[in-house]
Amino acid sequence: MKALYFSQHGERDRLEHGNLPNPEPGPGEALVEIRAAALNHLDIWVRRGWPGLKLALPHVGGSDGAGVIAGFGPGTTGGGLEIGRRVVIDPGVTTATDEWTRRGLDALSPGYQILGEHRAGTFAERIAVPVGNLLPIPDGFGFAEAAAPLLAGLTAWRMLIGCGEVRVNETVLIVGAGGGVNSIAIQVAKLAGARVFALTSSPEKAARARELGADEVIDYRAEPEWAKAIYKMTGRRGVDVVVDNVGRATLASSLRALAPGGRLLTVGNTSGYQVEFDIRYMFAKQIRWIGSTMGSHQDFRDVMGLVWNRKLRVVIDRVMPLAAGRDAVRLLEEGRQFGKVVLEP
Repeated sequence: MKALYFSQHGERDRLEHGNLPNPEPGPGEALVEIRAAALNHLDIWVRRGWPGLKLALPHVGGSDGAGVIAGFGPGTTGGGLEIGRRVVIDPGVTTATDEWTRRGLDALSPGYQILGEHRAGTFAERIAVPVGNLLPIPDGFGFAEAAAPLLAGLTAWRMLIGCGEVRVNETVLIVGAGGGVNSIAIQVAKLAGARVFALTSSPEKAARARELGADEVIDYRAEPEWAKAIYKMTGRRGVDVVVDNVGRATLASSLRALAPGGRLLTVGNTSGYQVEFDIRYMFAKQIRWIGSTMGSHQDFRDVMGLVWNRKLRVVIDRVMPLAAGRDAVRLLEEGRQFGKVVLEP
């Protein structure tokens, strides 16, 4: 089968598009023919690698996938799903039952795995996954539209609702509105009844953030002192919640933009994970810093229910062939997209 993979960690020149052996589904698994797979920043981090990450090489990336069931492993029934059914794949795989999964905190379990990170992902013509990770695609949704919100939607939903507990009439600042997670985070915060501020890098991205529901948008290139701007726009109060997945470049300003008793939410660090900041902001303003990663299988079904019912808008920047994977990754690395970049085998 054709796949986008790397055999050594490094920059995007390590990515290859070529042939790999077809996967064989095991007991409890289904074989899915991938029709669309979406990129995430996680794909960049996994390819570059980090201390302690051990992968079977060559490694196929990709956490988001939609396709058609092509078969089942030995002794496996579809649990109501049959060959030929169009499905999306929950990117989080639970391989153990423990205290964390029993609490609905699947992503904290040592046995939790993510497609494209701990195991082969969706940047291929076929993938073998547990049957319990499959969700039918309703009529009216194409494969690209179905694949685009999976990991990002799950992450945004868990971060804002499960961990951040965003409430009606609160104020939420989304730092960097163009990414996949944050384009959905704007919408989730609005659904929760919050007033949403968005930070973007261009007038074009600002317009698109407003289309998604942002009440106030700041171009940080035109307004580099954006934390002060937020302070003035909120009547010298600050916002209740800041979503900062940028990290080193923005964290200090995010802390300044928070109101007393505010919450800082983070699920990533696109500008770097080593940061330095004035810790006095933390205790003087009694700020809570909350980390979040992925979510439970029920979280996935909850957020996809909102997608299927058109309560959350799927934001796709562009669709490209899998063979153009390097070019697609470059868009993400340079921050040139708004929403998701989708690959089609």
